[in-house]
Amino acid sequence: MSVLTTRQTALAGLLPMLPAITAALSFSITDILLKIIYNSGMDVLTLVSLRGMLVVAFFWAWLRVAPPIIRHPPRQRRIAILLGILFAGVMLGLMAAVALLPVSIAILAYFIYPLLTGIAAALTGVERLGWRALLAALAAFAGLALMLGVNLATLAPLGLASAFAAAICRVVSLLATRAYLNGTDARLTTWYSMVPSTILFVILWITIGGWHPPQTQAGWIAFGAASFFSTLSTLLIYISTNTVGPFRTAFAMNLEPLVTALASVWLLGEVLSPLQALGAGIMIASLCAFQFVRGR
Repeated sequence: MSVLTTRQTALAGLLPMLPAITAALSFSITDILLKIIYNSGMDVLTLVSLRGMLVVAFFWAWLRVAPPIIRHPPRQRRIAILLGILFAGVMLGLMAAVALLPVSIAILAYFIYPLLTGIAAALTGVERLGWRALLAALAAFAGLALMLGVNLATLAPLGLASAFAAAICRVVSLLATRAYLNGTDARLTTWYSMVPSTILFVILWITIGGWHPPQTQAGWIAFGAASFFSTLSTLLIYISTNTVGPFRTAFAMNLEPLVTALASVWLLGEVLSPLQALGAGIMIASLCAFQFVRGR
């Protein structure tokens, strides 16, 4: 086989993964932009409420211009709406974690969700976990413990709780999507899930929040960019799950904590001690190993 043919084969194998890879990189961009947004004076409820209204308006217009070929039957529509409540938990928890913790710590704490998803799938009989997957999961938890344990006293407990709560909501959402919404129109699923989550955000915003927009031009630009990239990522995850399956999608998403950790050090000036960096490296490598042995 020639070198050109080998490269063409590799490229053909990579192309179906582009939605998942793009989703991971887009989420990493969003993670970094969130710190800029918060530093400009915008709070979590204002952020998620305004973003939600923009996303709902965008998908409403898109679905009007290009209606779905097959609509969700009533049962799938109800499930997608319930997923919207879980999505609200993911967004509130993750964005609160980023507001209260260093970005790299928040994202890595949140990224226990692939491990919890695999364990939950095994406990519910959806799939089986072999001893190699269990060892990889234990190594990943050990890496997380090492990363957090170095400066645990200086980390906000509410921030860690928010990250773990977001991870649990994500686990339930992934399992439900896999079980009930495979093969559905990703745009319509996003629409049905965004409407209830946005309504919930706005109610909380009005009752306990307040108007706290960015106070700088850079903050508004970061807000617009974060809204775009986070929406793109959500849509691409649904597309990738339907195209290459949940395993390969989850495997590609491991790029997010790696890129976010490196970018937070480079762009935001965050500092990871050698032990924290070692723990983060062990966790990311173990996540990849865990998802690889699950997919075999």
